[in-house]
Amino acid sequence: MPKISSSIVLLGLLPALSIAQDTTNIREVIINQNRLQIPFSKDNRNIEILTAAQIKQLPVKNVNEALGLLNGVDLRQRGPFGTQADVSIDGGSFDQTLVLINGAKVSDPQTGHHNLNLPIPLDAIERIEVLRGPAARIYGVNGLTGAINIITKTITQTGVQANVYTGSSFKNRDEEQKNGVYYHAGTQLGVSWHQKEHQHQLFYAKDKSNGQRYNTASNAEKLYYQGNLDIDSRNSVTWLGSYLYNSFGANGFYAAPGDKESQEIVETVFGSLSSKHQLSERFYLSPRISNRYNEDDYRYYRHDLSKARSRHYNNSLSLEVNSRLQTSIGDIGVGIESRLERINSSNMGDHKRDNHGAYAEFRTEQIQNLDLNIGAYVNYNSQYGWQIYPGFDLGYALSDQWKIVVNAGSSQRIPTFTDLYLNQRPGNIGNPNLLSEDAWQAEGAIKFQNEHIIGHMGYFHRRIRNFIDWVRADANEPYQPFNMGKNQVNGIHMNLLYHLQVQEIRYGINVGYNYLEPTIKQAEELTSKYQLENLKHQTKLLLTAQHNNWTLGLTNRFNQRISDKSYLLMDARFGLEFQAVSVYADAQNLFDVTYIESAAIPMPGRWYSVGVKYRWKKNG
Repeated sequence: MPKISSSIVLLGLLPALSIAQDTTNIREVIINQNRLQIPFSKDNRNIEILTAAQIKQLPVKNVNEALGLLNGVDLRQRGPFGTQADVSIDGGSFDQTLVLINGAKVSDPQTGHHNLNLPIPLDAIERIEVLRGPAARIYGVNGLTGAINIITKTITQTGVQANVYTGSSFKNRDEEQKNGVYYHAGTQLGVSWHQKEHQHQLFYAKDKSNGQRYNTASNAEKLYYQGNLDIDSRNSVTWLGSYLYNSFGANGFYAAPGDKESQEIVETVFGSLSSKHQLSERFYLSPRISNRYNEDDYRYYRHDLSKARSRHYNNSLSLEVNSRLQTSIGDIGVGIESRLERINSSNMGDHKRDNHGAYAEFRTEQIQNLDLNIGAYVNYNSQYGWQIYPGFDLGYALSDQWKIVVNAGSSQRIPTFTDLYLNQRPGNIGNPNLLSEDAWQAEGAIKFQNEHIIGHMGYFHRRIRNFIDWVRADANEPYQPFNMGKNQVNGIHMNLLYHLQVQEIRYGINVGYNYLEPTIKQAEELTSKYQLENLKHQTKLLLTAQHNNWTLGLTNRFNQRISDKSYLLMDARFGLEFQAVSVYADAQNLFDVTYIESAAIPMPGRWYSVGVKYRWKKNG
């Protein structure tokens, strides 16, 4: 159990109040699982939701910062303000987490380093759903330890909105004392057009920073469009398109200390087209096609592009059909999907592979006090052949408020093209002989909920077979991935969400804690990239207070890795609401903590920022 001093515990409990939100609204959220429609209050998995209302009140300005506030999520940034980050769940690696937008896969087949190249500004997000544990039965392969599903907004009014912000530490940049203070600035602009039969929304976002350290300046632009067509009460169509451009100095990001002059430019295009059809009173059908294209231009010497330059172009085309049938004994969900992946790379070569899957689920509440969900996913990969991934979850209601849940499942992670074919000597090389990873996990938990409280406490055990880790036996050798055998993790997780109304002020509490005990079976003489840095203790304690025209939000996070590196961070936001304009001020890293989340890259110290939002909505 955690070795945390009493002073740290006290500091953690002081701001242990969170997201002021009506818990009733969260219970009514329908989890976006593509097939079966399950309210959050009835789901028997470990799922956490971050809504648009919560995001608005907290000191975050991009998806990366928002994800860092969720239990079980390990966000390891190489640069602040969304520049570059890896995300993992419950002690897994960044390649073992599946990322989706509205249920469509956007994970990158080249490398998990690009999974958060998301062209979605915060103002376009309705909520973020995090599913912890193997996700094959729900979303297919590559969700080995969990999945993050970003749900975008559906507009209800014609309007215009703008969000402009800027910030600084008011300190000179490291290593460049004569070149002024480190700053960050950004804007998000949106327009929406709402008609009875069709709705459209368009967002543009831009973020820019001059860099905290030498050669870490960044420049990112995002463009996002979504349209909806309501054909009639039983048929609708939704389409979206997005584009991301992200250029940043990558000093120390991947190959320190030799990469001081490196730069990376990433461009990502994602689009999807889906429709929903209520073919009868009991039968529902939803086909979808989506495509993700990514360009990655890594320049080891930014001033000399004739050497050590890596250019990668990959494309993933996905096609799927999901369906749901309601019967007298329960709901049945079935579907099929295909994902076609291609890469053309200057140092990996040209490769392609196809993935085809079919799945079925059955959910029933016909047994008294018991609800059961059972299913399986059958997968064929052109490189790794056939596999099947079953799973189940069940909940037993002890009373109207208390519920015991048990779930177990399995999943697969196909090695990335980087795992297999990378050739970046002397730093890293791939291994074309890798096997796919397979995971099995079981969890037991108890849940409590009433008008004001939602609580969840549980234990899980996970075993990964053919676990892939990047290792080396000598510091003069490159890192290379190998199947290291078994990776076992035992974990304890707890979360409590509470809200309270006192006269005209609404308060909320969200207290979360996770403890992980990983065991990796491998030779002691090997140096592992993974084993040194995964989380062991994680505490997330958040607070908001909301009045008619003002909000106050505090976030408190304590992370300790198995290498014993630990840090405690506190951020704050104060906001004022007027008729069409709101203003907010953020203070991040209030204790001015020196900390590192990834590699050897120090994150910013105390940071201040201010922002102004304008929103106009058409009446009627």
